[in-house]
Amino acid sequence: MSANIAEATIDQPIPVGQPIPHRKLIRSWLTPLTEREVMRAIVLQIIDTVILTAGIVGTVYFESIIVKILLAVFSGFMIGRIFILGHDACHQSFTPHRGLNKVLGRLAFLPSLTPYSLWEVGHNVVHHGQTNLKGFDFVWAPLSLEEYNKLTPAKKALERHYRSGWGPALYYLIEIWWKKMFFPSKKAMPATRPAFLWDNILVSTFGIIWIGALVIAAIQTNQSILLTLITGFLIPYIFWNAMIGFVVYVHHTHPSVSWYSDKSEWLRAQPFVSTTVHLVFPFKWGAWMHHIMEHTAHHVDMSVPLYKLKEAQAKLENMLPERIIIQKFSWAWYFDTAKKCKLYDTEKKCWLDFDGNKTADSIKIVLS
Repeated sequence: MSANIAEATIDQPIPVGQPIPHRKLIRSWLTPLTEREVMRAIVLQIIDTVILTAGIVGTVYFESIIVKILLAVFSGFMIGRIFILGHDACHQSFTPHRGLNKVLGRLAFLPSLTPYSLWEVGHNVVHHGQTNLKGFDFVWAPLSLEEYNKLTPAKKALERHYRSGWGPALYYLIEIWWKKMFFPSKKAMPATRPAFLWDNILVSTFGIIWIGALVIAAIQTNQSILLTLITGFLIPYIFWNAMIGFVVYVHHTHPSVSWYSDKSEWLRAQPFVSTTVHLVFPFKWGAWMHHIMEHTAHHVDMSVPLYKLKEAQAKLENMLPERIIIQKFSWAWYFDTAKKCKLYDTEKKCWLDFDGNKTADSIKIVLS
């Protein structure tokens, strides 16, 4: 990188056509936004936890089945909101105190039954450390045509469902939570730590207490135990899986987003910027999701707390004009993306359908 470009990055945007600067320099733009606040974090978590608890209690208290279902869906959404707080805590960006973050993170992960230490490894180390690098990042990693053709008919059907646009709930439940998080096999998680076991015991105990409390509540109120479990546990948990599966899909899946099989090429492409999508929602919906969709800023600097991500994202988009993928959300866009983004050719840098036909060329990054 030339000296004049390096100097320009301090005060003014990088001109279109110039290479993306080194991540260290990009992160320096966000340094003023990395200050974390203890009370703000605790208040956010208390409020969301109280609202979730009220939603679950409401599924028992109200007699109308329609109201029960509506509250069940709402509770699933609140599980997602609280998980996003735990996600920040796991990145040590929630409060300035590591020990407090671990406590708050584990508490925030309980409703989603997410083992904190396993998420920390799979998300912080693997996903953030190797974003969109095939063979390392396993989150929604697209198969090649050759890999897909080697699948059994049953696995092909499952992959087709995952990539249909209707598959986020089942994908996350099976491929992430069941295989990678909940008492994972040695094949899925070769390394072992005592914390992995204890965190799984912690979330399992919480799940048993949650289900047990619903059963007791159903008996005491003379309600159907099955209906109480469906509305007080099953629907919220399924909705949560659909929500997180959708979120992680749209974060890094887009016709313009590239995947890589060569690490040197991946490094030159500045993947912390080029492989993430800023999905813009109407009606301030992004704020209701704790700004998790301002995702480029999060990948550039994980220490930026969620309550400053909107400002950080705006800073990046100002400093790197036309480099960041900004996508207005619509269901038409989402299902069109699902239609185009089935398989991926890492050599030709293009998306394919299940028959191997090219559907979209991903962005060609200007390399430094």
